[in-house]
Amino acid sequence: MNYEFCLRTDPGLARENNEDSVTFEELTRLGVLADGMGGYNAGEIASGMATTFIKSELGRWLSQAGRHANAREVRRAMEICVDNANRSIFNAANSNPQYSGMGTTLVLGVFQDERLMLGHIGDSRCYRMRGGDFVQITKDHSLLQEQMDAGLITPEQAATSTNKNLVTRALGVEDAVLLEVNEHKVEPGDIYLMCSDGLSDMVDDGGIARILETGATLEEKVVQLIDAANANGGRDNISVLLALASSGSTKRGLISRLLGK
Repeated sequence: MNYEFCLRTDPGLARENNEDSVTFEELTRLGVLADGMGGYNAGEIASGMATTFIKSELGRWLSQAGRHANAREVRRAMEICVDNANRSIFNAANSNPQYSGMGTTLVLGVFQDERLMLGHIGDSRCYRMRGGDFVQITKDHSLLQEQMDAGLITPEQAATSTNKNLVTRALGVEDAVLLEVNEHKVEPGDIYLMCSDGLSDMVDDGGIARILETGATLEEKVVQLIDAANANGGRDNISVLLALASSGSTKRGLISRLLGK
């Protein structure tokens, strides 16, 4: 399986600074997105620490282990790297009063041929577009999600709730955190969208799906998603990472034909 990646982050229209951080490493097919929270500039410190640490540590492990590491090994490596990142952010917050209480949400994916190992903490999300079917494949760690699970509110009521940003799990807030990890089978043509709530709060699922369904390039889709969030108010920082899966055999066949083989 081949993958094409594209990402962008935007401060939005209401905030001067950007507390989101997003990165990917093409060699190891690792994508990481974080949405920071905290006092003055502390949110961007937390999110930046998360993406930098995980890209460096997990990326190093993946480059050494190779793409053929099994799911159990990748899961364990993800958990260890996130635990180490959590302790680093937690220790920085507790040793510097300026950073007290800082933390960050997190979503990270390791794409290995026909498998995606997906981890997340908080309400940053991952969606999948497959053959016109658009679904959210992470489940928010948030008060709203807990209320919906308990049947206390409907998804329609949640969409207009004032409690949208109350997460029940975040990286760096406590000395330990639980990373939720799930394995997904990837099919050719799949588009995976990782995003901060600056996108998902501003553009509903139908609006996101319509952009992903177009024949635009991956880069154009990223720009259109951010533009749509800003057109609807841009009340928060907006970060988007898109990953497009395509059949490896098709690309190898093309290369072989070009080489006359």
